[in-house]
Amino acid sequence: MQYTIRIDQRDIEFPCDAGQSVLDGALAAGYEIPYSCRTGICGSCRGKIVAGETRGGTGEGVLGEDERREGAVLLCQARPCSDLDVAVRDIERRDPAASKTVAAKVYRMTRAAHDVTVLQLRFPAGTRVRFKAGQYLHARMADGTIRHFSMANPPQQSDGVELHIRHVPGGKFSAYLAESVQAGQILDVSLPFGDFYLRDSSRPAVLVASGTGFAPIKSMVEDAIKRKLERPMTLYWGARREEDLYMAELPRKWAGKHAWFSFVPVLSDCPEGSGWQGREGFVHQAVLDDFASLADCEVYACGSPAMISAARQSFVHERELASDRFYCDAFVPMAPQTA
Repeated sequence: MQYTIRIDQRDIEFPCDAGQSVLDGALAAGYEIPYSCRTGICGSCRGKIVAGETRGGTGEGVLGEDERREGAVLLCQARPCSDLDVAVRDIERRDPAASKTVAAKVYRMTRAAHDVTVLQLRFPAGTRVRFKAGQYLHARMADGTIRHFSMANPPQQSDGVELHIRHVPGGKFSAYLAESVQAGQILDVSLPFGDFYLRDSSRPAVLVASGTGFAPIKSMVEDAIKRKLERPMTLYWGARREEDLYMAELPRKWAGKHAWFSFVPVLSDCPEGSGWQGREGFVHQAVLDDFASLADCEVYACGSPAMISAARQSFVHERELASDRFYCDAFVPMAPQTA
């Protein structure tokens, strides 16, 4: 069965199948609503059901009880049970030329940590793809399987991409990378995607990363450097152990050269006697310890779903952060491949 989705206070409507999310219906019809993870974790696609009924998308742990009572849902998970009137933060026509599929060549593979590979891809000569700092791409394996990775290079470097890939035990792409990918090989990628990107604003930006969530944050900071923004930014990068901060010298270098940038590394599992003299504990707690209020800030958080959820809840409810100034991208692990 197919239903009609009408956008509240906008002259926009589109069809949506009963088994299709409202977000997917919008994308299929040529419209783009803010979104990122598409798994119901990041909260970027929140909207409000003004009229009609849906199933799914209640956003447990993402949407507050008051929001749900007022009709808020996550549009990447909500599926129509009737015609709907939906209020959204933003909606615009998708530019068909905005995303491209490119046959990228593997230029270099570097093991940055025991479980992280930095993969550098180059596009064919003369090919450049526009994207915003923080967005991600789809990488297609030989069997057609798709995985999502954030781009770590700034948009000014548009003739290729840099990906930070964590090796997951039993992970399909991890095995593919280790066994099948080598320099000179072609990898099909499509880009850009996602609503996680640095907004044009003068507000102080609090950047929170866990693990390879550093990748899109790196893109954002290098974009700011190249654009000479001098916007106050503080990066909190959390990891279990010091060796997991696989590019720590880079943000230290930024902090040494740019007065507007600060770097706070945080370890959650620091062995006794390691000599670590920095911050310890959960990375979002370090932000809470440093900021009595986040009312005047924007937060950009990327990494594990647990970190994203904890940061959102505490920053909004304990530090006065406006919920619509919490931008995030949750790295949701795929299920391990089975024999």
